[in-house]
Amino acid sequence: MAEGRNYRTLAAVYEAKRPKEVAELYDRWAETYDSDMATAGYRHPTICLALLARYLPRGASPILDAGAGTGLIGEWLRIVGYPCVEALDISEGMLAQAARKGCYDALHHLALGGALPFADDRFAGIVSAGVFTSGHVGAEGMDELIRICRPGGVLVLTVKDTIWEHGFAARVAELENALVVARLEETEPYVSMPGEAGTIPSRGLVLQVL
Repeated sequence: MAEGRNYRTLAAVYEAKRPKEVAELYDRWAETYDSDMATAGYRHPTICLALLARYLPRGASPILDAGAGTGLIGEWLRIVGYPCVEALDISEGMLAQAARKGCYDALHHLALGGALPFADDRFAGIVSAGVFTSGHVGAEGMDELIRICRPGGVLVLTVKDTIWEHGFAARVAELENALVVARLEETEPYVSMPGEAGTIPSRGLVLQVL
């Protein structure tokens, strides 16, 4: 896919207004997603993997890859020592690609932002790369992730600056003040796709559930 076409695909995804529209766009993109994102120099998966490994002990289980896509993070998690990983994504097409990699113990076709069908304290850690961004999920998606992550567990998220500045930072501060989470790390803003002109910076965030 040429860079211009890749940019148009990303723009359409970010401009989508309804979850169904987001899912359909990703379904159509699924087969070329890995190669397109490699061309764009996509950094979120690598940064999330590094942050998770820094704060969650090797062997912690299970892990939820929330917004797993084609499994760009999932295929590395078992290699670095996390033996049980489950995937959640809004797109069936993306999950089908992830399934071919054989790196997940379960696949869940679900959207973030509303109630999730998991028990309280279900996961030792949750990673969510490229989900808290334009046209996807805002601060409202955090509450359920916190609920299903056990005390002492960590959430590793990437957050686009436009989301961070319009309610996300304030919501994190509220949760810290209420002693629901502790902020373990917040990275400097970085460009997630150096190969795409005009990419708005994001930051990595690590929260521990208290």
